[in-house]
Amino acid sequence: MIIYDHTFFMAEAIKEARKGLAEGGIPIGSVLVKAGRIIGRGYNRRVQKGSAILHAEMDCLENAGRLSAVDYEQCTIYSTLSPCDMCSGAILLYKIPRVVMGENETFKGPEHNLSSRGVELINLDSLECKNLMRDFIAENFRVWHEDIGERGSK
Repeated sequence: MIIYDHTFFMAEAIKEARKGLAEGGIPIGSVLVKAGRIIGRGYNRRVQKGSAILHAEMDCLENAGRLSAVDYEQCTIYSTLSPCDMCSGAILLYKIPRVVMGENETFKGPEHNLSSRGVELINLDSLECKNLMRDFIAENFRVWHEDIGERGSK
C-alpha cells in the first residue's frame, strides 16, 4: 500500500481552487492521484463555462482522461471540499476507494453514502480551505447557493 503525503496533494488541489477563483469562479479544486503521482487536475468551472456539471471533481476526472476500472480502483481523489451528490456518484461509479477532503464545514456532501459503500474518507479540516470558501461565499452568496442546488435567501 502506498502512503500518500496528503498535505502535498491537498496543496495541489488548493492551487486548482485558486485558479478557479482567479477566473471569477468558485474556489474548489481537485486532483486525482495514482501510485503517488497526479494524473488529473481540475477546478470548479461552472461559472466560467456556464456549465451545469463542472464541479472540481468532475473537471478533474474529465482531465484525467479515460481510465480503466483497475486504474480508478488504485486512485485517491483530493478535493478542497466535501464532494456533493453528483461528484460522490462519480466516485462510486468508478469505485475510487479514497477521498481526501480539505474540509466539510462549509458544505457536507453525502459522506455517509460514500463510507457505507466502502469509500475511505479523510477530512484534513484545513483552515485554508475553509477561509477560501468563507471569503468567496461572503462576496458571492447567490452563486454559491446555485452551485450546491439551493435557492439562497440573502
